[in-house]
Amino acid sequence: MNVRDGGPGAEPAGIVSRGAAAILDVLVLAVIGITLQAGAGCVRLLLTGPPFQFPDLPGWLAGVSGWTLAVLYFGCSWAAIGRTAGDGLMGLRVTDRAGELLGLPRSLVRAALCVTFPLGLYWVPLSRRRASVQDLVVASAVRYDWS
Repeated sequence: MNVRDGGPGAEPAGIVSRGAAAILDVLVLAVIGITLQAGAGCVRLLLTGPPFQFPDLPGWLAGVSGWTLAVLYFGCSWAAIGRTAGDGLMGLRVTDRAGELLGLPRSLVRAALCVTFPLGLYWVPLSRRRASVQDLVVASAVRYDWS
């Protein structure tokens, strides 16, 4: 699946559509996180009996768990199909500069950079290629692709 050479979807994505996709993905991650917590609460209920309670994680563990969940969500989505749920709704695809999927290692590095340093997205309007800092580091591109 290659989107180079100008065809439909070859246009680099701008900051507004990328930002909107990120907001949608944060909502998806919130639903996933709440679902995982509810599942853990159900397991606890089965093992210890009533009352039902959501897990009460220490702040540092909740932060590390949330970061890990986000990196895995973004990285695995980009490696497998080149888009997350938010990207799909906004018609975006993350690829290498040649238009091919990034592969798991580069996708995970890009995801870790995006989750750790989200302000890197603000480089997009300043870049001739509409590239974020994360795109520059891992040589990726985000393009419109409605297919």
